[in-house]
Amino acid sequence: MRTTPEAPLLEVRHLRVEFPTRRGTLRAIDDVSFSIAPGEVLGVVGESGAGKSLTGAAIIGLLEPPGRIAAGEILLNGERIDRLDPARMRRIRGKEIGAIFQDPLTSLNPLYTVGRQLTETIRTHLDLNAAQARERAVELLASTGIPAAAARIDHYPHQFSGGMRQRVVIALALAAEPRLIVADEPTTALDVSIQAQIIALLKTLCRERGTAVMLVTHDMGVIAETADRVAVMYAGRIAEIGPVADVIHRPRHPYTVGLMGSIPKVGEHRTRLEQIDGAMPRLGAIPQGCAFNPRCPMAFDHCRTHRPELIASGATRAACWLLEDSLQQDIAP
Repeated sequence: MRTTPEAPLLEVRHLRVEFPTRRGTLRAIDDVSFSIAPGEVLGVVGESGAGKSLTGAAIIGLLEPPGRIAAGEILLNGERIDRLDPARMRRIRGKEIGAIFQDPLTSLNPLYTVGRQLTETIRTHLDLNAAQARERAVELLASTGIPAAAARIDHYPHQFSGGMRQRVVIALALAAEPRLIVADEPTTALDVSIQAQIIALLKTLCRERGTAVMLVTHDMGVIAETADRVAVMYAGRIAEIGPVADVIHRPRHPYTVGLMGSIPKVGEHRTRLEQIDGAMPRLGAIPQGCAFNPRCPMAFDHCRTHRPELIASGATRAACWLLEDSLQQDIAP
């Protein structure tokens, strides 16, 4: 794990993603800001619909129309990339930013061997001839744990197991030596033992290559094993962000407290797990004030009328009025 701060490789500043509809504009991502340093893993967690995957798609320039970046900035190594033309963004995607998705079959062409797909990607972004590209492809497959890589490079995607296909996708994401990887639920479709192997592989890549990783997942176990910091998203905003140990063991936001309480603990006997009552609001019906206030057991009047920004509390920051010193007297029992 990283122990010293570094200049950020990726900076997301006040990002807003909107979807125009006949009934009005839906705001799916609302004023999201964070950064990731070289060699750091930032975990992004939350319920389905919180905006995790959309944030990743905005960074790599793969928002599905009519989705659009309506405000904010995305900077990679100090260069703004959110307003680049499609051709320039394609060159950055692959060369500077690699992507790993939940289903490896969506990233692999079933009609081509994995070797052809790897070598084409390598030659697109690196100045190598065919023989050199093939040699690099074999090295990448071997480094991601594919046994007998020199022989399996000529196999088709369907000839690999799910876990091996995901390793091929990771090799593909690393083909042009990107500085940032956006991994969207990379272990969800895999069994537990394969999950552990993929997690170990991502950690090794960060340590040895200095690759920055944005790890999108709903699995707090994966976050605890892999991430340096974690951002908890709710209704298109960051509810809490901080070092992973602080957020897991000392959560500040009531939503994060609920998430942690819903996870079973080894050796602990309960008749039932805690739950967060209610459901995340629809994009067209996000309540005034704090979006979590209808579900929050600690909400008070201010929460229902004023939307909180991230407030520092130790090493973490949480968007919760309970942390605001000026309001403590109003909510004290």
